[in-house]
Amino acid sequence: MAALLRAVPRLPGPTVWGRPLYGLRCRNGQDPRKWVGSRLATSKEKPPGTETEKFQMVYRFDGIRAFGYLSQLKVAQTALTVVALPPGFYWYSQGLMTLNSLCLVGGIAGFALTMLCWMSYFFRRLVGILYVNESGTMLRVAHLTFWGWRQDTYCPVADVIPLAETQDRPQELFMRIQQYSGKQTFYISLRYGRILDRERFTQVFGALDTRK
Repeated sequence: MAALLRAVPRLPGPTVWGRPLYGLRCRNGQDPRKWVGSRLATSKEKPPGTETEKFQMVYRFDGIRAFGYLSQLKVAQTALTVVALPPGFYWYSQGLMTLNSLCLVGGIAGFALTMLCWMSYFFRRLVGILYVNESGTMLRVAHLTFWGWRQDTYCPVADVIPLAETQDRPQELFMRIQQYSGKQTFYISLRYGRILDRERFTQVFGALDTRK
């Protein structure tokens, strides 16, 4: 995972989010609506009272696009592998395939499904962008869905555990964003991501513990 992160180029700034290839726009702090292809971002219901508020971007991980494509590729690869099972059983029943070959196809399909579940569990919790509303009471987390598309999840700032109170350190590859309610855990990478608004970031997550 660390090697994959190092392979993702560090993009220079917000202008790259406006490239037509990705269908993204991020000029003047505007919200990029899409990450991969042309599918619109999905969003869980916005909490009451925040409909008219603007959200300020405080953190961004540019490599999220690569992980989105990788997630979609893994779903497609797994689907093709599983689809190959019924023909395999048919060919085996007709004597056109040996039992060893059928077991090999089944093993590959099982391994692909296992890897898909593991990768999806991580990718769906990997944070691409963090936003905070103007009043500093709501955190908006942009992350991936199972299919590799973007989804926004809203978390009350009061429910977010400060990073200094966790066992994670900024030097680690990933840090967890946890909630007192235990609803959902997300992962951010301060080593490969960028804090764009340190003041607002500190208001939400507290001062970073730099101990090694």
